[in-house]
Amino acid sequence: MKEITQAQEEIMRVLWQIKEGVVNDILDQLQEPRPAYNTVSTVVRVLEKKGYAGHRTYGKTHVYYPKIDQKEYARHRMKDLLSSHFSNSVKSMVSFFAREEQIGLQELEEIRKLIEEEIEKQKNCNE
Repeated sequence: MKEITQAQEEIMRVLWQIKEGVVNDILDQLQEPRPAYNTVSTVVRVLEKKGYAGHRTYGKTHVYYPKIDQKEYARHRMKDLLSSHFSNSVKSMVSFFAREEQIGLQELEEIRKLIEEEIEKQKNCNE
């Protein structure tokens, strides 16, 4: 998966939200100050070249849609973060966020519950 810029990621977030739309639909979802129409149009075309977006043509109108789903992109970004900052160690990454991000007790309890559920699930699969 090719890397994308922050501006390209912002456009992708809009496409994931609206599912499909023309450039004006994308512009309507962006925060002020909004970029120019031509800027958004160019960014969407770059996203197409990178394989993140596609379009359908209706006459002279292009309707854009995401080709990569948000979960797939998040998975890619997390793997990249894990390898580049935590030497591929999930344990290191989780301990970093638990200590540095000052996660509250309730959230830590919820994380522990999720981990315990996953442990049970994996144990049951291995039996």
